[in-house]
Amino acid sequence: VRENLSVQIIHVTDPADPRLADYTNLTDVELRSKNEPEKGMYIAESTTVIHRALRAGHRPRSFLMAEKWLPGLEEAISAVGLDDGPGGTGEPVPVYIAEPAVLESITGFNLHRGALAAMHRPVLPSVHELLTTARDGQGARRVAILEDIVDHTNVGAIFRGAAGLGVDAVLVSPRCSDPLYRRSVRVSMGTVFQVPWTRLESWPGGVEELREHGFTVAALALSDDSLTLDEYVARGDERSAFVFGTEGHGLHRSTLAAVDHVVKIPMSGGVDSLNVAASAAVVFWATRT
Repeated sequence: VRENLSVQIIHVTDPADPRLADYTNLTDVELRSKNEPEKGMYIAESTTVIHRALRAGHRPRSFLMAEKWLPGLEEAISAVGLDDGPGGTGEPVPVYIAEPAVLESITGFNLHRGALAAMHRPVLPSVHELLTTARDGQGARRVAILEDIVDHTNVGAIFRGAAGLGVDAVLVSPRCSDPLYRRSVRVSMGTVFQVPWTRLESWPGGVEELREHGFTVAALALSDDSLTLDEYVARGDERSAFVFGTEGHGLHRSTLAAVDHVVKIPMSGGVDSLNVAASAAVVFWATRT
C-alpha cells in the first residue's frame, strides 16, 4: 500500500481477495442486475466513463485497474477525497492495482478499456423534480420514455443520442433495464451521467402526470391513425414526451390507448421499422430546437 494525497493505492495479486467483491462475476447479467440496485452501486468502465461520472458528482467506492492506467486518473482520483458516499467508509477511496491476468480473473473479461470504478448509486429524483428542474431550472421540453426496453446496448445508445441531440430528460418504465448497468454505461460513453433521468413508479399510469406538466405524449408505433413524424413536428407542441417500446413486441396496447398521439417514421425499401435506438435518434434530430 502507498498513499499519495487522498489516494490509497493497493496492489492485489489474489483474484479472490474479499476487498474486490464489487468487481467479481461481472459477466453474470442476472447477478449484477439483481445486486447492483440493492448494494447501491454501479460499475463505471473505462477512463472516459470514470471521468464523466466524477464530473457529474458521483462518488466512488473504489477503483480497479492495471498500473499503466493510473497516471491518467491519478489527478481525478486525488480530487475525490474520502469515501463519503451513502454507506461509505469515510476513508481514502482505495485504488486496486493488478496485473492484466489477475484483472481478467477478477472480472471475467479482458479489461482493455483501462479501468473500472465501483460507484455509489445516486438517489433518483421524483418525476416532478426531474421535469421541473431540467434545462437549468426552466423545465423540460423534450422527454424520452423507455418502456420495458431490456437490451442494455439499446438503453445506452438512446441515452447517447439524447445527450448529443439535446433531449432534456429520460424516464424509464418500472420494467425497463437499468441505465446504470455496466454495458449501458459503456455504450452511452458515460452520457447516462449527464442526461437527467429517473424511473417511473407506474406505467402507463405516468402519462397523466406528464399531461399535468403540460406534455403532449406521443408513442412511436405503427397504426392506421399514426401521424408521420413530420406531421407531428408541424403541430409545434411546446412540450413533448416520446415513448419508445421494447425491441420484440413494441408498445403495450394500454400505452397506445393512454397516449395523445401515435407517431411513425415513414419507411421505404420494404423495411417496416428501425431499431429502437435508431428510431429514437431520428425523433431526437427531427424535434430539435
